[in-house]
Amino acid sequence: MPSNTGLKPKVRARRKAERPAEILDAAFIEFAKEGYAATRLEDVAKRVGVTKGTIYFYFETKERVFEEMIRHVARPVFSELNDFATTLNGPYLGRLRALIGFLYNRIAKDRSSREVFRFLIAEGGRFPELVDRHYEEFVRPFIDRLREVVTSGVAAGEFRTTAALEFSDIFMSPILMLNLWTLLSGDRRKIDLEAFIDAHFDLLMNGLSLPKPPRKIPNRRFESPTSS
Repeated sequence: MPSNTGLKPKVRARRKAERPAEILDAAFIEFAKEGYAATRLEDVAKRVGVTKGTIYFYFETKERVFEEMIRHVARPVFSELNDFATTLNGPYLGRLRALIGFLYNRIAKDRSSREVFRFLIAEGGRFPELVDRHYEEFVRPFIDRLREVVTSGVAAGEFRTTAALEFSDIFMSPILMLNLWTLLSGDRRKIDLEAFIDAHFDLLMNGLSLPKPPRKIPNRRFESPTSS
């Protein structure tokens, strides 16, 4: 293992600060490849180029490595969501379409997000508190953003009032379903993502759109033909 004794103090300090993230990145690769039970911290350490003791310096147990790895992978998505949400403007129909497209691109298309989903499904029984915390920290903010747009659209008269606002998880359920099918089928089941997004949005809007007023039929007076 290369020595750091020749590094300047500032460089050593920076390397030390970066070490936890490097460990968690390596842990993600190992957990994704081997699963939780078969993953060894020795292999994580080897991938980073440190000793197993270095991992224990930052994370006291394998369980802690796993928990922090989940948060480490999920955190950038939440940050991107906040940044993206600030760019939304114009009619709420367009905002909702843009937000749904963003969620598909960052949840359904992104491998790291899919793997987090798989980890939570596979290991949720072992880490129930992690599942609950992940929902509160990362899933609920997505749902809240969708609810905010729909609620604002209702207030603006673009959408109708709907009972779905009480169960806003419904708005992103197709995204999670697509994630699940992708995990189960891999490349064996090809799905046209853009067509799937269009179908999701069409289904959603048919449930939200205000009913069109009935078409007015002009009054016509029909006169009986006169007999000759």
